[in-house]
Amino acid sequence: MTVTGIVVALIVGLVIGALGRLVVPGKQHIPIWLTMLIGVVAALLGTVLARAFGVNTDSGGVINWAELAFQVVLAAIGVALVAGIGGRRRRLTR
Repeated sequence: MTVTGIVVALIVGLVIGALGRLVVPGKQHIPIWLTMLIGVVAALLGTVLARAFGVNTDSGGVINWAELAFQVVLAAIGVALVAGIGGRRRRLTR
């Protein structure tokens, strides 16, 4: 993987993580780096899951809305889980 590929993966992860964060209601107290990490993982898993469901992921540079939907839903689930676990820890320590 090249430096350009890593930078693109981080940018895509940030966008997917941010979209997932927007879908989850309420305020999430998680740092931006964790949102980016969740977004990168969701983007990778979303592509794998979309392929498993028969979605053509070779879009030739055009936005594939079905693949994006898989990625954003997975990011929203990841953000909700991490925010819920983090929020529960804060309540237990007070």
